[in-house]
Amino acid sequence: MTELVNESEAPQQDVRITRDAKYYELKRELEEHLYDEAEMLDQRRFNEWLDTLSDDLVYFMPMTYNVKFGEHAAREKTSFEKDMSWFNEGKWTLTKRAEQILTGVHWAEEPLSRLCRLVTNVQITGISTNSVGQQEVAVRSRFVTYQNRCEYEEYYFTGKRNDVYRREGDAWKLVRREIDLGQTVLLAKNLTMFF
Repeated sequence: MTELVNESEAPQQDVRITRDAKYYELKRELEEHLYDEAEMLDQRRFNEWLDTLSDDLVYFMPMTYNVKFGEHAAREKTSFEKDMSWFNEGKWTLTKRAEQILTGVHWAEEPLSRLCRLVTNVQITGISTNSVGQQEVAVRSRFVTYQNRCEYEEYYFTGKRNDVYRREGDAWKLVRREIDLGQTVLLAKNLTMFF
């Protein structure tokens, strides 16, 4: 279980779930949600994407360090709410970031980046019901994001994501996302995109 999630209410992760027809139907539904999300972001449909986020969203990307063998579990990643991180945001902050890009005067996004996202290795790692009876599902995935800016700037971001989705009415809403970029030194000039 990632420390980002409150263990008493969050779906249990990394406990082998029975992979029956119900599992694969839920997995297909959440995969399609992730593919739709990638398409929205690639097309810069930020307002539509923001509607897929829960109001209590936690969006976290720790920094990664090179550490001695045997110390990875304790020291390789910065800790949520304790150490510095690339992102430790909520829906309000993500909304302001999107609004800034859409003004057309964002210095790091003028001209706008061209992005292409791939999402793969989607697995459900936990299913639960929260205290108010809403279904929550923990989902693990991998991603590759290609960014091209101006004429010659090209960057690739590859990593893992651990998400928690909540069924709110008829829609899935992202409640928590922890992004593992895996770079100890950021190789791009900025992190203006959404993961």
